[in-house]
Amino acid sequence: MDEIRLIIASDSVGETAELVTKACTSQFNQFGKALDTVRLPYIETPENVDEVISIAKEQQSIVIYTLVKPAIRQYMKEQLEANQLKHVDIMGPLMTILTEELNEQPLNEPGMVHKLDEDYFKKIEAIEFAVKYDDGRDPRGLTKADIVLIGVSRTSKTPLSQYLAHKRYKVMNVPLVPEVDPPELLFKIDPAKCIALKIDPEKLNAIRKERLMQLGLNDDASYAQDQRIHEELAYFEKIVSRIDCPVIDVSNKAIEETANEIIKIVTARSSSK
Repeated sequence: MDEIRLIIASDSVGETAELVTKACTSQFNQFGKALDTVRLPYIETPENVDEVISIAKEQQSIVIYTLVKPAIRQYMKEQLEANQLKHVDIMGPLMTILTEELNEQPLNEPGMVHKLDEDYFKKIEAIEFAVKYDDGRDPRGLTKADIVLIGVSRTSKTPLSQYLAHKRYKVMNVPLVPEVDPPELLFKIDPAKCIALKIDPEKLNAIRKERLMQLGLNDDASYAQDQRIHEELAYFEKIVSRIDCPVIDVSNKAIEETANEIIKIVTARSSSK
């Protein structure tokens, strides 16, 4: 049997067409020895298409292509048919059906699947970052973080870190406790990326008492006593004034509401640079 030559042509890197090709050829045992595949990426102009046609004619190749721009896809089809070359349009037929069913024009932007993949991996990276640097476990995270949340216990630092991570922000949170000095590095990083979470003492008292009851402990522990809470909040104010960072009152806010305020601050900071 003569060798079968395949050309994979794409306006991106060609991975989609190559995966489909491999899925098909894997069903035939003899293709392991008789298949020659060439990938031609970034076919974006009529001149690029002409080059594909020239190679395909010379080698009598089958052309498998994924082209999202309608004009280039149509030109490829016309040239392949005119030169009587065997071919498969992987994306075109489904794009046409989806356009009709959704009553919406496609973006026609090559490489969108890779952008989506990149977005997904950024989210996973941010989530892993939030877990790794939760509760100030490793001060080295301060320089790597997009956002640093500071506040006393029970100001929603951890859930906020996770929520913002799903928005692809790398967040580290640092608890402020009078008996424990915060990392010295906290005072050396850009204060604009620090967000202090303020809370009303009565609200904090109620939250902490509820937490103690959930743990099966007495709600009269020092953790939930007014004197201790005021002591912690005074220490919080001292640290915040030293850093001079933005402050958000989380007393009566849902996680989503606080997160949106944080994002606005961070966005404004970025646009002003």
